[in-house]
Amino acid sequence: MPQGRRPRQPDKRQTPERSPAPRDPISRELTPVDADQGPVRVQRVLARAGIASRRKADELVAAGRVTVNGERAQIGQTVDPARDVVAVDGTRIQAPSGAIWLVLNKPAGVLTTRTDPGGRQTVFDLVEQRPGLTYVGRLDYMTEGVLLLTTDGAAAHALTHPSSEVERTYVAVVRGDAHMAARVARRGVELEDGMVFPKHVAVHPMPGRRQYEFEITVAEGRNREIRRVCDALGLEVERLVRVAFGPVQLRDLPTGATRALTRRELEAIMALSRRA
Repeated sequence: MPQGRRPRQPDKRQTPERSPAPRDPISRELTPVDADQGPVRVQRVLARAGIASRRKADELVAAGRVTVNGERAQIGQTVDPARDVVAVDGTRIQAPSGAIWLVLNKPAGVLTTRTDPGGRQTVFDLVEQRPGLTYVGRLDYMTEGVLLLTTDGAAAHALTHPSSEVERTYVAVVRGDAHMAARVARRGVELEDGMVFPKHVAVHPMPGRRQYEFEITVAEGRNREIRRVCDALGLEVERLVRVAFGPVQLRDLPTGATRALTRRELEAIMALSRRA
């Protein structure tokens, strides 16, 4: 792809990573949780506040470390964050305040992880540090583009669960017989962990080059899925960019930059998370 040229954007369509574990015992300031969400299970309140994943939240509740209005919480208990006082180890989870949602244009050569023992740059080196901030699905080391980050751990888990079927659109700069690959891909591509049936496939020749932009939309989040699909189709990938995750599109966001989700994007993302 020529320098400065952005991948083509897909047509608009209405289309589990764990939250970081808390310190034990929890001693940091607890982050706010959205008071407008209505009655929810206490585990979801903890996840939305960035305190723990839902599985870890179960453990906190079972251990008696969570209270609701001063009484020991029960697993599966429903609470109203706008009315009930939820606390962990005696520290109240404050309300109201909405969860943080950002989109990062992840550069190539950056890890989607919190820390790297080898000292390599991670996506968290590119954003302001906020308690409970986690990513929504991974992009591999050399893949660029749309990466959502949020303090809503429960929604992050829901959006990356296979049942969510959130559409993800990628543009790969490839060498090989891209037109034949597209025809095959539309019928389905067999990988070692099962078939992939793309929602959309398109090929765009790059003028003056023996390269193509291979645009593909899938509704799964398997490990290195698009690179493996291209390999199975006999395509050599030279660059891979995720240009959309559900309703959130890359557009003209500079590499390495972040922006807040628009109200429309946020409403659509929350609807997808509730559907999962």
